[in-house]
Amino acid sequence: MKKWLVMILVGLSSCAEPPPEAPPRVSFVDVTGNSGIQFTSTSGQLPSSEILEVNGGGLALFDADNDGDPDLFVANGATLQSPRSGSGSRLYRNDSQPGRIQFTDVTESSGIRLYRWAMGAAAGDYDGDGLIDLHVTCWGPNALLRNLGNGQFEEVTVTAGIDDDAWSTSSAFGDVDGDGDLDLYVVNYLEFDPANLPRPASYKGQRVMAGPHGLTAQADRLWINQGDGTFRDAVESGHLESIEPAYGLNAIILDFDGDGRQDVLVGNDSMANDLYVHAEAPGEVLRLRNDGRTSGLAANMDGAEQATMGMAICDVDADGRPDLFTTNFSADTNTLHRSAPSGQWLDRTRQYGLGLRSRPWLGWTTAFLDVDHDGDEDLIILNGHVYPNATPDTMDAEYEQPPQVLIREGDRFNPLKPHQADTWLGIPRRDRAGALGDLDGDGDFDLVTAELNGPIRVIENRTGHSRQYRSMVIHLRDDRFGVSNRTALGSRIRSLDPPGPVRWLHSGGPFQSASDAAVHLSIPVDIQSWPVEVTWPDGDVTQHVITPAPRITIEHGTGTAP
Repeated sequence: MKKWLVMILVGLSSCAEPPPEAPPRVSFVDVTGNSGIQFTSTSGQLPSSEILEVNGGGLALFDADNDGDPDLFVANGATLQSPRSGSGSRLYRNDSQPGRIQFTDVTESSGIRLYRWAMGAAAGDYDGDGLIDLHVTCWGPNALLRNLGNGQFEEVTVTAGIDDDAWSTSSAFGDVDGDGDLDLYVVNYLEFDPANLPRPASYKGQRVMAGPHGLTAQADRLWINQGDGTFRDAVESGHLESIEPAYGLNAIILDFDGDGRQDVLVGNDSMANDLYVHAEAPGEVLRLRNDGRTSGLAANMDGAEQATMGMAICDVDADGRPDLFTTNFSADTNTLHRSAPSGQWLDRTRQYGLGLRSRPWLGWTTAFLDVDHDGDEDLIILNGHVYPNATPDTMDAEYEQPPQVLIREGDRFNPLKPHQADTWLGIPRRDRAGALGDLDGDGDFDLVTAELNGPIRVIENRTGHSRQYRSMVIHLRDDRFGVSNRTALGSRIRSLDPPGPVRWLHSGGPFQSASDAAVHLSIPVDIQSWPVEVTWPDGDVTQHVITPAPRITIEHGTGTAP
């Protein structure tokens, strides 16, 4: 009797559903030591004593040599003692092979001679020659570096007509006027004179550096590409009535209101955020208006204007519209604004578990990324305080803070706990800038980070792949006549079968930095022919059937009209 009972139980267990697959172990590994990058950034001195020193320098991952993989530009600063003569920015060529991330310093041979106090970088082919150029924001004159090919760059700032002597933090490329080439939005911060330092301020009873409040804010610049290698100021050209001075830190160019035209979102420090949308009718001359306050993006649900550092785009509710996540100052919350069909943006931070737990952190670069390869996007956040005397007793926060990975689980984002072997997650640092890109060609995004007056770090994504999903990185290519935005900044990619997910390819977002112009997706492994729809920056829509692979380029001419 017992023998038959055992046989019955074994038979029942063999017919039961197999246990669900455990999610892959998320693993980001610091591989800087063997990467060929041994560089410590400069942004004043430690401990920071003035506001000019605290932002650090940005990064750009972009295909500088047109060989298909992202190279690295590092925007480097200077010191208060020699503010216009730093140790120089750097360009690294990506020489990675499968299983090993490797870079080579090619600054000297590139012709880049940038020794001013550089802050950030944006990448885009502004002149339509098929080569990706760089715009570098600085305290003092910015730099437009034209890619000449063969690894060479030439500074053309003055001849392009975009020389500006403000303190610029971030910039972003995008086709704002819809004529096929890339315009440029430059985010400016405040007036600062190292020869006339402001008096210290007070925060939570502690003596701290002055600013931004009490210092004079500066107005941003929107430069409209004329198609001949030069730009015109949008305000002077009548496309904008004015851009009010603000403590600007970040920008994204994307179609935010769904009208098929590229808008500009600006993140400001402790002031209302701005959203410049199109006010002209189709066919009329470009005319923009600021809908920041009426849209709901100027502040959080309490009406508080926040210190917006990092910005990231994701379709969190799968409705096909972009939603916005921003990182902010400590003792405040990071914020998730969800777009509604009415055109309003609603603060849903608490609903997704992103409010209270973010208060101890001061966030900078952030990005949505499908970290665990399950089809939805998770969050990466780099943290670090601005005040060297920050402690839990003095300011309810540490000065050095660890990066965070928040895993999407239903309608919540839950912190990923570091494991013993981690060499990146859970380690406190003074992180600021970060950029994402598939450095080694394995179909997922790796990460490069910049610590304030610390090392540039290469963080390899070694997360195992699920048996249910495969991971891929997609670039776009638009070679149509009259289109100089070859990498299709401002596009949207949507999966048709299965429906969703939606990803956006845009310029701007990570703090003072540019990620590679690509999107990352995880799709079911049983899909062999995958139909997708691409909405290009000019509103043209094409459909494509692609064979999944770790790295894919979708060309406009290969698609069909829906």
